[in-house]
Amino acid sequence: MFQSWLQPIANSPMLAPAKDVEDSLLLRLGVLGMVIVGLVATDVAADTANSLWAVPLSIVGFSWSWWARRQRNVVAKLAIAIGMLTALAIFLGRLAILNQDSRILLTELLIQLQVLHSFDLPRRKDLGYSMVIALILISVAATLSQTMTFGLFLVLFLAIALPVLVLDYRSRLGLLSTTLQSLRLPWRQWVGLFALILGLGMVVFVLLPRFPGYQIRTLPVSAEIQVEGEFDQTRVINPGYVSGRGGGSVGEELVNQTFDPNFYYGFGSEIDQTLGGIMTPKELMRVRSQAPGFWRVLAFDKYTGRGWRISRNDEAEVLRRSPWSFRYLLPQPLSQMPTREVIQTYTIVSEFSNLIPHLYEPRELYFPTREIARDPDGGLRAPLPLPEGLTYSVISQVPVRDRSLLRRAPKLNHTLGYQPYLEVPPDLKPRLQKLAQDLLAKADRSIPEPYEQALYLTQALKQSYTLKTDIPELGKDQDLVEAFLFEWRGGYPDHFSTALTLLLRSLGIPSRLVTGLGTGEFNPFTGLYVVRNTDAYALTEAYFPNLGWFLFDPIPGHDLYPATLEVDQTFSVLQQFWQWVTGWLPTPVTGFLGTLFATLETALQKFFDLFSQGLGGIVQGILILFGGVIVVWGLWYALQTWRYRQRLQKLPPIARLYVQMLDGLAQQGLAKRPNQTPWEYARSLQTCGRLDAISQRAIETLTQAYVAWRYGGDHPPLPPLKRALSQLRQQRWRSLQRTVADLRRR
Repeated sequence: MFQSWLQPIANSPMLAPAKDVEDSLLLRLGVLGMVIVGLVATDVAADTANSLWAVPLSIVGFSWSWWARRQRNVVAKLAIAIGMLTALAIFLGRLAILNQDSRILLTELLIQLQVLHSFDLPRRKDLGYSMVIALILISVAATLSQTMTFGLFLVLFLAIALPVLVLDYRSRLGLLSTTLQSLRLPWRQWVGLFALILGLGMVVFVLLPRFPGYQIRTLPVSAEIQVEGEFDQTRVINPGYVSGRGGGSVGEELVNQTFDPNFYYGFGSEIDQTLGGIMTPKELMRVRSQAPGFWRVLAFDKYTGRGWRISRNDEAEVLRRSPWSFRYLLPQPLSQMPTREVIQTYTIVSEFSNLIPHLYEPRELYFPTREIARDPDGGLRAPLPLPEGLTYSVISQVPVRDRSLLRRAPKLNHTLGYQPYLEVPPDLKPRLQKLAQDLLAKADRSIPEPYEQALYLTQALKQSYTLKTDIPELGKDQDLVEAFLFEWRGGYPDHFSTALTLLLRSLGIPSRLVTGLGTGEFNPFTGLYVVRNTDAYALTEAYFPNLGWFLFDPIPGHDLYPATLEVDQTFSVLQQFWQWVTGWLPTPVTGFLGTLFATLETALQKFFDLFSQGLGGIVQGILILFGGVIVVWGLWYALQTWRYRQRLQKLPPIARLYVQMLDGLAQQGLAKRPNQTPWEYARSLQTCGRLDAISQRAIETLTQAYVAWRYGGDHPPLPPLKRALSQLRQQRWRSLQRTVADLRRR
């Protein structure tokens, strides 16, 4: 009965057998290989197991579609349509309840549609759809992958995709391909083509600017995390420094606190900077960001004599997001400093604090909990420690570090709202103020600008104090900064930032201590910054009226401030790739290359400056440009001539003369075809009508000598052959002169 109901539909002309049936089994197998690689790659990148069912079903589907490629398959098409609608409904339902990463949900939907589509592949364009889906799957794997493992799948995918493209092209031309020999390309050409495409892909990846507009606003974020109990926004949780070891709420004494080599002590609401030791390197997180920076975690305003605490921790506010979106909108401070949007995606690799790293100043946060907290200094907190595998995204409006604007920043006229950032122990303030003024007095000029003072003091601490790991134990009545500056003359890295913070406060510049994570190690093949626990340290953050807060790094061996949007970051990934390359080269080589590139940069800058110097400068620039083109062309011609002569020198004498004859005739448009024998070529020149009798005799002499040497083992005398080649060149020169004379007469 069911078949009788479908019979009118089956007889419909719209469901007639496909006319463009694809009969190339080799092409189908290649497309299936691309799909399987894409399925497995997404599973490895997303840590899922979809390929366990999708790969066998795809094989069955491709087999069925090959067997039934000339049938109408009405029932199968109807079942496929119902299956696709069902998959879409399930996807929308799962997406609505936010129970999984939206990227994973989309990938699973695409896999389900591809499995269903594999049962209906009669035509070449249907196989084309599967090729596109395979390409999308491998692209999704590229966005999800955070390790070098994806490179293996990419190489395998390209190795399959290149022959498939050739087979598809042949099929469009009507050339049915049933064997690999039908591709008719030597293996060297396949290898060369594969290397070319892979190389171009790498170059595009390295050079591609990470513009904000390239990314959509549905940013990567993990599935929603359900938190039990009430959220205590004042609590800062550090797995290595739990309650009783320095990780509890403010007011708890740091009793019997000991150094933990796996966790940075600075991620707590109160820290003791007398702790010291060597941390055991451990990967914490991986960051994909449009620009490098200091992944800010926490800020402290209250100096305790031995460390820092957050004095206004109870003012942390709870922020709640919509149940239909992962996005939090964060308040933005007023500032006259220009900013740029920088998008970051973080993936936690090992157990971390409940603090949320980000670039300053975050505007939007995509996070999987229903609530977060924000403290008065801009730090973000989750209701629970960040678990391994957590992914979240941040959009920050990062201030551009414009030194000309910062240099003009005025001094703070009123302390309302900034008093906590100006507090210095009363007994210590005069001594710190005198030291800061003495250091500034050593400068070549007077430095009244607050920003320039901060820069100079940062550099002065780097040069005047040293990193030490064997400092004595701090006495009960001793002050940490006083001991660091006047007794030890050095200390741990974070001691430098604490000292700079108090020195700036003594001069009336609002400052606070900020802990966070350095940029980390950039992997040019994954595009991720790999951040470890050893990248954690503290910096000084100073406030300049109307412009905002800016970081300073007084630690010896570091730059004056961490990576920032001080200059154009369009090709920052290329710069990171170059830094990665130089890390593998010897110091003399990197020094030479650095000098070379600096010289080229200076020369190019001077050249472009000419075009801004009026008409005279433009004329000079054009002349230099044309002169450079001529010099480059001359060098290239000289190089080609040298290479040609080197190639001739490697040939036997008679072969050398014969090759010179062939090259000279080829320049006249009389090139020898590969399938011509020497004598066939010589006879064709006799009938071309473009050579005189002298040239033909010279060609016959050289050809006869070459054939006798090549195939008969004779060694004819060289002087007559050289004279013949000379006659041929002279005749060519005379012919060229006659041609020029004829053109002039015309």
